[in-house]
Amino acid sequence: MLTLYSIPSPSKAVWEIGGFPLRAYALCIIAGIIVAMIIATRRWRARGGTADSLELVIAVGVPCGIVGARIYHVITDYDLYFGPGRNPIDALKIWQGGLGVWGAIALGVLGGWLVARRKNIRFLALLDSVAPGILVAQAIGRLGNWFNQELFGRPTDLPWALEIDPQYRPAGYEQFATFHPTFLYEMLWCLAAALVLVRLDKKFRLGHGKVFALYIVFYTAGRFWIEALRIDTVNEIGGFRLNNYTSVIGFLAGLIWFIWLVRNRPGREETVEGEALPPEPADMSPEPVDTSPEPVEGASTGSARMTAESPAEEASTSSARTSDDAGEDGRN
Repeated sequence: MLTLYSIPSPSKAVWEIGGFPLRAYALCIIAGIIVAMIIATRRWRARGGTADSLELVIAVGVPCGIVGARIYHVITDYDLYFGPGRNPIDALKIWQGGLGVWGAIALGVLGGWLVARRKNIRFLALLDSVAPGILVAQAIGRLGNWFNQELFGRPTDLPWALEIDPQYRPAGYEQFATFHPTFLYEMLWCLAAALVLVRLDKKFRLGHGKVFALYIVFYTAGRFWIEALRIDTVNEIGGFRLNNYTSVIGFLAGLIWFIWLVRNRPGREETVEGEALPPEPADMSPEPVDTSPEPVEGASTGSARMTAESPAEEASTSSARTSDDAGEDGRN
């Protein structure tokens, strides 16, 4: 039964233009990438980087991220593509949906690191610049799930419940018409997290990877509770969805990394790219200072003179004492 207020799902997710299918899911992914590029470019240039270097990183990192996202999805949901009644070729049909953000981050970061290494770019400074943009891209990409009527949550009659057409309802939920709009939850969470990252970076001048570490912390914290609402079929371990475990591990890793950076890498980089980048500071402790007093000029000479004169004085004194003794003996 529909609630009095609910969010309708789009009636179409694909449009035919000249015989070419234009898919809403792909458009959302592309739109997210473009917006993320604009945000990252502005932040990177503000840090002293050049747009050309960032564009090269993006040109390599984005395709790597898309491939990694698909690989992660296929590996974690292999039963959708392999086994009896399944067609392995479907694993290549990325336009039908199915991208894992963890795989996108892993291979995307790897691709960006390879470029940064060759172009003398401070990679951690680069990650700090792109982190808020990544969150915005993820938020926009979630609209694709809305168009596809997929990855929604448990049934609910809340005023913002999402209407799902009967053909998209999972087995056992056919009698329910409205569900938690997890796409909207994650979209709002990502936008809020991006805003917080920008504010924190501006206030505390975060650097050396701290913004990216906080990105991991914020995103995984939200993904954990949002993932717990979803009812799509996924692999589980001990009654928990696989992505819940990934979120916990990512959260702890990001938090530990952030704490370590705060303690060992204060401030931010002054130079982010160039032919001769200064080395990263290895030890911030001051050099030991020699506090021993300097010798006073003439002190050693005087000391030597005193030493040299001492025997003569002793001899003179001894001679005078002998003469006195001799006089006393004559009187006796």
